[in-house]
Amino acid sequence: MIPLATRLHALEAAFRHISATRMDGVPVLNPRLEVQAVGFEISEDGSHAFGVLVTPWFMNLLRLPLQGDVAPLAVRAVAARDIGTHRLDFIGAFEPGVGAFEACSLFSPMFEFANQAAAVATAHEALKELRAAPRAPAQPARRGFLLGRFGAAA
Repeated sequence: MIPLATRLHALEAAFRHISATRMDGVPVLNPRLEVQAVGFEISEDGSHAFGVLVTPWFMNLLRLPLQGDVAPLAVRAVAARDIGTHRLDFIGAFEPGVGAFEACSLFSPMFEFANQAAAVATAHEALKELRAAPRAPAQPARRGFLLGRFGAAA
């Protein structure tokens, strides 16, 4: 198993390099933002980590493999993944220095974020929502149930 800290360090370094090279001068960059891995947690089975990558040009949910024997999703292939009670489509990706990973876009471009703190707060809120325990269905009020009005108050 690859330590999560090692994977996150490589992820941030690779995307900082991309920001300084391939993305340098591209007009979709928000100059008030920087690359940051946010809220990554290891899955119950230890096979991957899930969190958000914030960059000056996108904010994506990422699934990072942590075990060498996990078959990666092919680049540009799409697979539905369950995250908490949500089912989201992830796209296979590969970057030198990072290796294979899967991404699900949240925001792109990133101009609506005034600063890094706002982007990171949004990433945390997205993760909080995705990781929230399922809510129990609302129970109809007894009187509403008997009268056929399931949403009615008693």
